[in-house]
Amino acid sequence: MAPKKDGVSKRVLNKGAWTAEEDRKLAEYIKIHGAKRWKTIAIKAGLSRCGKSCRLRWLNYLRPNIKRGNISDEEEDLILRLHKLLGNRWSLIAGRLPGRTDNEIKNYWNSHLSKKINQKEKTEQTSTSEQTVPLKTWETVQMEAEVAKGSDENFELSFDANEFFDFSTQDCFGLDWVNKFLELDDQTP
Repeated sequence: MAPKKDGVSKRVLNKGAWTAEEDRKLAEYIKIHGAKRWKTIAIKAGLSRCGKSCRLRWLNYLRPNIKRGNISDEEEDLILRLHKLLGNRWSLIAGRLPGRTDNEIKNYWNSHLSKKINQKEKTEQTSTSEQTVPLKTWETVQMEAEVAKGSDENFELSFDANEFFDFSTQDCFGLDWVNKFLELDDQTP
């Protein structure tokens, strides 16, 4: 299929940063004619830009109701809670923050908040890993059994297998405890 020849493909389009003059032309044209049919706006406003570029410039930077400046702590908290609820649906999140654009919120998330959350999770993981419960060794199980034997003659050796075979801390690599466990198993009638 051959490409359409509508005059736009023959134009040389300006790429890169917008100038103040281009911003003024776009804002004046939209003020008079409205924000619709972006392809024709780009041509009729005398801009060497594509329609998509004009639309994004208007929606993200030039609209009069856009809120500029730093994102407040309340807005940041709301972004965090909405992201947890909605995920990466930036336009839905922006709809709950008047004057903020979805592009601005997405950029703020990617440059500030995601790093802050990752750092917070790392500190939480290190603090929880430092608070591990010490493992029961074979000696402690034997001592508990002897104490229990002294109080009850009908004692059966019992222990929590999940707790006994918990290797999460990787404290002892020796196999002495295995030999003692097998010796105990051989002694039972």
